[in-house]
Amino acid sequence: SRIDFTAGRRWWSFQPPRRQTPPRPATDGWEVRPLDAFVADAFHARGLVAADRAQPLILLRRLTFDLTGLPPTLAQQSAVELLQTQAGYEQFVDGLLQSPAFGEHWARLWLDLMRFAEDQAHIVGNNRSLFYPNAYLYRDWVVGAFNSDLPYDQFVKLQLAADLITPDDPTDDVALGFIGLGPKYYRRNAPEVMADEWEDRVDVLSRGLLGLTVACARCHDHKYDPIGTADYYALAGVFASTEMFNRPLSAEVEVGKDGQAKDPVHALHIVRDIAPRDLHIMIRGDVNRTGPLVPRGFLTVLSSSSSVRFQQGSGRAELAEILTDPARNPLLARVFVNRIWGRLMGRPLVATPSNFGSLGTPPSHPELLDDLSVRFMEHDWSVKWLCREIVTSATYQQSAVNAATQSADPTNIWLTRANRKRLSVEQWRDAVLAAADRLECTNGGPSIDPADPESTRRTLYSQASRLELNRMLALFDYPDPNNHAPARATTTTPSQKLFLMNSPFMARNAERIAERVRSQSDSVAETVEAAFRLLLGRPPSAEETQAAIEYLQPDGGNLPQLVHGILLTNEMYFID
Repeated sequence: SRIDFTAGRRWWSFQPPRRQTPPRPATDGWEVRPLDAFVADAFHARGLVAADRAQPLILLRRLTFDLTGLPPTLAQQSAVELLQTQAGYEQFVDGLLQSPAFGEHWARLWLDLMRFAEDQAHIVGNNRSLFYPNAYLYRDWVVGAFNSDLPYDQFVKLQLAADLITPDDPTDDVALGFIGLGPKYYRRNAPEVMADEWEDRVDVLSRGLLGLTVACARCHDHKYDPIGTADYYALAGVFASTEMFNRPLSAEVEVGKDGQAKDPVHALHIVRDIAPRDLHIMIRGDVNRTGPLVPRGFLTVLSSSSSVRFQQGSGRAELAEILTDPARNPLLARVFVNRIWGRLMGRPLVATPSNFGSLGTPPSHPELLDDLSVRFMEHDWSVKWLCREIVTSATYQQSAVNAATQSADPTNIWLTRANRKRLSVEQWRDAVLAAADRLECTNGGPSIDPADPESTRRTLYSQASRLELNRMLALFDYPDPNNHAPARATTTTPSQKLFLMNSPFMARNAERIAERVRSQSDSVAETVEAAFRLLLGRPPSAEETQAAIEYLQPDGGNLPQLVHGILLTNEMYFID
């Protein structure tokens, strides 16, 4: 390879993250967490000032949606005074972190990255042998991992090599769904088809965990990053030495000669090692034109000299170890911290969360990202610690309105106000069901059809199809499960508003919400206030109350229409 790896290693993201000394406070009493000092130093250097602290009801709604994916309850709104002090605010945050809803909300971040699905993008006749009827077991494992605060490094290790790390304890083998639930392409015996599957695995691993586009090196050396074609095939060899495996769920399940369950309905969809296999470079990606043989191993640019070679079986266990070793991989913590920051703050520090290479965007606050990444590792890779550190900061608690910096920093790069965030389809569907008092909050289990009017479980548990994604999910920017999704797209289309106006789901729940608020109120004014609090997390203004009362006269029979109107407001679908 003609790549200058020595020069390549000087790129910022290939340098080990280091603890940074927080700048001295420039604003008396504003900083709450170390990260605030880095933020304040950056915006003060540009002559900017922070926004005021957001009002307690706004913070309440922001926190419950950000940490649990659910709207604030009426009881939480009644106790909102707790959020007026930092101590009370932190106490409330700690309660949300312990809620089972935390894992259900944050699991979705991971499922987007690993392109979770329960089927394939193709079906031949009635042959569903390549489908994953028990994929929900992996989803439930991810939810449980977030709720139990499984250290992120261990979380990654188990998903790559649980069967090799703890061979005598198959409890966590379900984590192997990270690989085992990947796409299987039609005509799997064809070399070119398997080469495409290996590319999918390399792409999801490298972009999801490392923030690098290694799959770009399948046909030639990466044009922009120090990643050679040999690096690609070194990683692809790991997956060529691994096979998808339908492990029987019990000893009573009928199996074939290869030990796999004959019917995937009775199987756990994971992977296992097969005979180790190194791959030849495929010239220009053509399986029929081969070049030198490449031993299985890790990226040269992240190795001290030449690339690390794997010697044990497929190499999955060695890959898991090197990925989670901060001394050998400077990217794992940085990439994940950036993703969590982006979800909570509405904008990641690195604007290209799955590309930390030269075509990606450098971090807006490099010292902050480094310091937070190191402290994340020092706190045992605790995701709950990381979320708490961010949401209890003064930076997070700012109002979304700051007239003093709106024109000087229109995209809010320097974090002088909160970013207004749009609710995901999971958040707003769950919010509508919660307001109607219909949301079923049982944890785990098989998937539901979100189009079924009787399906009232959290939207996380919706069927995820590569073949035909549910129309409502697709309409509201649910990611394509065929591909790794670095972040949710945000679209605004007439079809979305037409759905909200005309769908039976919205009409039915508007009626249920109307019944709920009417039964809990002694007057029309109380009914209006209850509707606003349930849907928008705040009381109505005097003007809104008056307009609603006039609309409901004389008998209040059009209360469902009023509720439906509130459901159509932009405020319902955004977090300030």
